[in-house]
Amino acid sequence: MLFDAAAQSIGVNYGTVADNLPPATDVITLYTTNGIGKMRIFDPNQATLQALKGSNIEVIVGVVNNDLQGLATSPATANTWVQTNIIPYPDVKISYIAAGNEIKPSDPLAQYVGPAIQNLNNAITASNLQIKVSTVIDMSLLGNSFPPSAGSFSDSASSYINAIVSILVSTNAPLLANVYPYFAYTSDPTNIKLEYALFTSPGVVVQDGNLGYQNLFDAILDSLYSAIEKIGGANLTVIVTESGWPSDGDSGVAATVDNAGTYYKNLISHVKNGTPKKPGPLETYLFAMFDEDQKGPAETEKHFGLFSPTKEPKYQLTFT
Repeated sequence: MLFDAAAQSIGVNYGTVADNLPPATDVITLYTTNGIGKMRIFDPNQATLQALKGSNIEVIVGVVNNDLQGLATSPATANTWVQTNIIPYPDVKISYIAAGNEIKPSDPLAQYVGPAIQNLNNAITASNLQIKVSTVIDMSLLGNSFPPSAGSFSDSASSYINAIVSILVSTNAPLLANVYPYFAYTSDPTNIKLEYALFTSPGVVVQDGNLGYQNLFDAILDSLYSAIEKIGGANLTVIVTESGWPSDGDSGVAATVDNAGTYYKNLISHVKNGTPKKPGPLETYLFAMFDEDQKGPAETEKHFGLFSPTKEPKYQLTFT
């Protein structure tokens, strides 16, 4: 049974910023034939939701950032959003609604994230649905991340994230987080070894009290757990909504097919066990299903796909 729970913990982001992707029905088949049991979509795309009907794939449905203000300021708008994008799909297994993606505390939209979560949650509750509402953060909100036990949010992020964590604790919803060792490594390759980022270090690299860290993914995530604990979220679950590695596009040596394949393969097997601070299966979504030729501005953004747009696998991965 342990293996089943672990196998079910892997999902894949289905991004569509491309002009050459297969139709949604083919994409759902590709998920199913590869045993990928979870999907994250970035907006409530109707063709995708239609194709998901009866598929048994669990889905995180995103709210686009530009919709947050309307949802936050009008309960009626939140209700309409749920009636339009969730209610028509009773045979789609929608697990979470992600109200916004990587909103920065300095963004004018930041003030709307918490109220949007609350209004959507009220609309979901009024419809007698068992769907949790949250938002997706990135690691730029951390002011300190080393060692992991000293993890804390920056002063500039504190009022923003405190309000969100407080809401999630009260609704028993998870925090959704994007965790990219690739970006941490490429920002400081002098002090961070590639092996530490790729899960291939032969031994402990960072000793933090009684916890030893052999990989950067665990260290980043545990610093987030530490930061959340410090603001009253000790019992909050974190779901990793994105983690990936590009296969091309940087001028250095990091973005290669070999490195990306190593990262994804090791991540899949690793998250069955969680982190030193929080052992146990960790729900994790790989980024992303396809190479997306219209992403940018960085060239690497186009090369995160596990599959090419022609549905050919880029790596030999087993998702279950």
